Amino acid sequence: MLRVDNVTMQFGGVFAVKNANIIINKGELVALIGPNGAGKTTLFNQVSGEYTPTSGKIFFDNGSGEKDITGMRPDLITRIGICRTFQNIRLFKKLSVFENVFIANNINFKSNLFSSVVRMPNYIKEEKENIKKTQYLLEKVGLSEFKEDRADSLPYGKQRRLEIARALATDPVLLLLDEPAAGMNPQETNELINFIQEIKDEYKLTIFMIEHHMNVVMNISDRIYVLDHGELIAEGTPKEIQSNSKVIEAYLGVDEDA
Repeated sequence: MLRVDNVTMQFGGVFAVKNANIIINKGELVALIGPNGAGKTTLFNQVSGEYTPTSGKIFFDNGSGEKDITGMRPDLITRIGICRTFQNIRLFKKLSVFENVFIANNINFKSNLFSSVVRMPNYIKEEKENIKKTQYLLEKVGLSEFKEDRADSLPYGKQRRLEIARALATDPVLLLLDEPAAGMNPQETNELINFIQEIKDEYKLTIFMIEHHMNVVMNISDRIYVLDHGELIAEGTPKEIQSNSKVIEAYLGVDEDA
């Protein structure tokens, strides 16, 4: 579904990502891990269109054939089926929980501005469908009772759920999760593990995830890529990664063979 082909991101003389090659197959949950500053979010930013790679290509297949999405605008990437969350939550803080999800689905509206202004029948139909969809998503993520509350009034863990619900409203086939468990306590983290597995199965999602919480990564990942100083140093199953000496050295600064 996603193919990152020899991608490099250079800022001046610094390589944030260097010659990265990643393949994600349909239906997988693949994690990207590495120490702080390894280049993980930079790689995500290239996939989601925030950055254009210095070199290399990114290809995506949403079921209608592989397409080169290198340097494509973020809104266009969202329209073809890739949506993401962010390490630092980016909600519309002063809007309600309901409005945050409702607005996200507008990217799929076929009605134009004129139709919405004069309330044409086609727009009214789409609006009603969006209301039902928004209510359904809020119920699925356990936020129905908070739908009238301001987004910034929610506890941290529920804000994370709201951000994921907003991403789901765009009808993605590939969901990018940037540190979804950041700032969560152990109970919230365990709930998140179950939640991610549930939405993956229900929405038939492929998921690409950055995460520092190893219990999350090891519990739900099919495969793991490890990035260190902008370069991929390992790839494999959770069991293979746990025993990889290069990974242990990158995280602990200790060479097992020393």
